Amino acid sequence: MAMEDTKFSLGYKFWLEKGGGILGDGFFQLLEHIKQTGSIAGAAAVMGMSYRTAWGKIKTAEQKWGIPLVVTRVGGETGGGAKLTPEAVHLLETFHSFRLEADREMNKIFQRFFEV
Repeated sequence: MAMEDTKFSLGYKFWLEKGGGILGDGFFQLLEHIKQTGSIAGAAAVMGMSYRTAWGKIKTAEQKWGIPLVVTRVGGETGGGAKLTPEAVHLLETFHSFRLEADREMNKIFQRFFEV
């Protein structure tokens, strides 16, 4: 089969490493869902994971990265919930901006090599 007959698509992953902790797209999606739902349980459900798994990922990231990411409040009449810390909001926004720019550049490079 000649190269011209094959249409390629680009796939890649990015992650950030710090203090032995690795955070990638899935973790940032978890943070985004917490921001949107106001709940770790709600975010976990959207992602198809258990609350325990989601909470474990958050606690591990906080320990490895040395920054608070989520603040929780216990239920009651007003209900419980969770929200991102200012540090987590900044990290999430920065990663999102990085991904947008990286996606644009990766697609340019891909087109240069494979979309002749």
